[in-house]
Amino acid sequence: MAFLNIERDGGILTVTMNQPETRNALTGNTAVAEFVQLCADVRLDASVKVLILTGAGSIFSSGGNVKDMKRYFDDALTPDMIREEYRQGIQQIPNALYQLDVPVICAVNGPAIGAGLDLSCMCDIRIASENATFAESFVRVGIVPGDGGAWLLPRVVGMSKASEMAFTGEAISAGQALACGLVSQVVPPNELLPAARALALKIAANPGGVMRMTKRLLREGQNATLASLLEISAGYQAIAHKTADHREAVIAFIEKRSPSFS
Repeated sequence: MAFLNIERDGGILTVTMNQPETRNALTGNTAVAEFVQLCADVRLDASVKVLILTGAGSIFSSGGNVKDMKRYFDDALTPDMIREEYRQGIQQIPNALYQLDVPVICAVNGPAIGAGLDLSCMCDIRIASENATFAESFVRVGIVPGDGGAWLLPRVVGMSKASEMAFTGEAISAGQALACGLVSQVVPPNELLPAARALALKIAANPGGVMRMTKRLLREGQNATLASLLEISAGYQAIAHKTADHREAVIAFIEKRSPSFS
């Protein structure tokens, strides 16, 4: 059974983690390979404008499969082997998803635990159901965030809140997540996907190529100097000015009508 269920409606992809029996765990299955393939496919398909990521069942994702971690007790599995397993395994998800140029909306339907929380932080926008909770819980099972969470979470909620969550491992509610900026909306459970789709439609109404460049600038801006980002922005802007969508937007503005993008 595939881990990801993918549905398409125009330029919007709704991607559902579909193994509720494992709490949508990201390890011990094909989740990594499927996320990597999904991102590769979307990167090459210019007609995809927005991706919505959610989970089936009552849980968004429990992150790593804790029961599967017992195999690390085997002395034959050395630290070097485990390190390489992380590199070639779950770390491939942030390498693929976080770097994806298409905007990603995360519709968090329930608990997002450990790597499940970090997965949501790889997305651009997070909308939470009132049933959602969030925990950077690695310390509670005696491990560290092995999937990039120590880089991702502080960039979303700031270092103080990220440290509090990582050091205690305690879960926060959807309301608390809204207060600290982890999510931008909290809605009743039955309104989660409609809210995500309404936002996706607003995004998809804009030119896809420019949208991808805008996301790339936001990503680069998190690490680049201002001078470097200005240089990248100038190059992207030169490309944007020559697109048919920009030409259509300017003409539509002058003619006082809605633009029709390609």
